[in-house]
Amino acid sequence: MEDAITKLYKSPKQVLTTKDLALIWNERNSNNLKAKISYYVKRGSLVRLSRGVFAKDQDYDPRELATNIYAPSYISFETALSEAGFIFQYYESIFLAGPFSKTRKIEGKDFIFRKLKDVLLYNPKGIVNKGTYSIAGPERAFLDMIYLFPDYFFDNLNGLDWEECRELVREYNNKSLIKRLERYYRDYHK
Repeated sequence: MEDAITKLYKSPKQVLTTKDLALIWNERNSNNLKAKISYYVKRGSLVRLSRGVFAKDQDYDPRELATNIYAPSYISFETALSEAGFIFQYYESIFLAGPFSKTRKIEGKDFIFRKLKDVLLYNPKGIVNKGTYSIAGPERAFLDMIYLFPDYFFDNLNGLDWEECRELVREYNNKSLIKRLERYYRDYHK
């Protein structure tokens, strides 16, 4: 029979929630689960990052941690836009779409959550699954940003797929956002 640590290390995830651990260990009893987690944290086989969030060791991807702090959530806004080359400012913080607005500091890193409607958070269109975390594709991140910040300045919109934006914008069910998208399109193509 496999021991708990062997099962844990077979998981591709580096960052795990209490629910993940319950599934991996097939533990239905919450008291047994808490005791097992506490035991492995004391032994150093698990690192407690935040309440209900753990890592196998200190060598974890902060992006994986980011999307495990609150569910549902995905990386977007400045983080995704910077990666796509649409904004040139570098940010240490990781920006996410989440169920509420909140900033968390864990292990010296800021995780900034911005509230989006559930209908958007649960909609997978334009979201890229990277295996252990999800990140908005360029068009989804662009729309998320102008949805919350109508006059946001972008350094560069080369490479933005305007047709994909026009398809995705319908998911937001927001007439003002559609007009905003068209304004950005006109301004970009001047």
